[in-house]
Amino acid sequence: MMKSVNEVLARLRSLADPRNREGMIRFAVANENALGVSTPVLKKLAREIGRDQVFAEALWKTGVFEARALAALIGEPAKVTEDSMERWVKDFDSWAICDGCCLALFHKTPFAHCKALAWSRREEEFVKRAGFSLMAVLAVHDKAASDAKFLKFLAAIKRQSRDERNLVKKAVNWALRQIGKRNLQLNQAAIAVAEEIRAIDSRSARWIAADALRELRSEAVARRLRKKNQKSEVRNQKKSCLRF
Repeated sequence: MMKSVNEVLARLRSLADPRNREGMIRFAVANENALGVSTPVLKKLAREIGRDQVFAEALWKTGVFEARALAALIGEPAKVTEDSMERWVKDFDSWAICDGCCLALFHKTPFAHCKALAWSRREEEFVKRAGFSLMAVLAVHDKAASDAKFLKFLAAIKRQSRDERNLVKKAVNWALRQIGKRNLQLNQAAIAVAEEIRAIDSRSARWIAADALRELRSEAVARRLRKKNQKSEVRNQKKSCLRF
């Protein structure tokens, strides 16, 4: 098992492909500190290393793109602190490491919902993106969260829909679509907010709304949500019967 930062970096360099690195930088997936190691390889390495928050922090400090991606994969959600989340988010310098941290680690922490709202109000490009990426990921993965929490997110989405920066507006749009696909009630709420956003005199807002409405009003989404609602009603009926 690799527990030395130097050992991990040496392993990453041995697995690096310069062609991957060039493509990652060209498409803004990674920064100049990237080595060119593919995601499947990183996930395999993460399984070999195992969960370890202390080691994750050490890997993060290297600044190497793949080492930071590994850090997110091996981090321990229960041991992540607000301070460490703030340190990491300030280091985000690509959409991939931003979204990767939200997908692999941040959404599992006790601070996920409050950080999503807090970061959505910040002006730094990648911090703001992290706020909305976190909202999108929570909409998919936090099955126990109440609709009320996502209604708060919708208010933040409307408030920030004027941001013209490409990486921000795409994350705002992602969050709006994922919340609107969570259940029938939130679908209706998201559509209503999207209509309000579409009326805003902003090119970014109009794009966010139009793209989201196209998906949220699609028959495919409506059919899936109806099925999900029917299953939920059946489960509730069974629970009610068991109580009696």
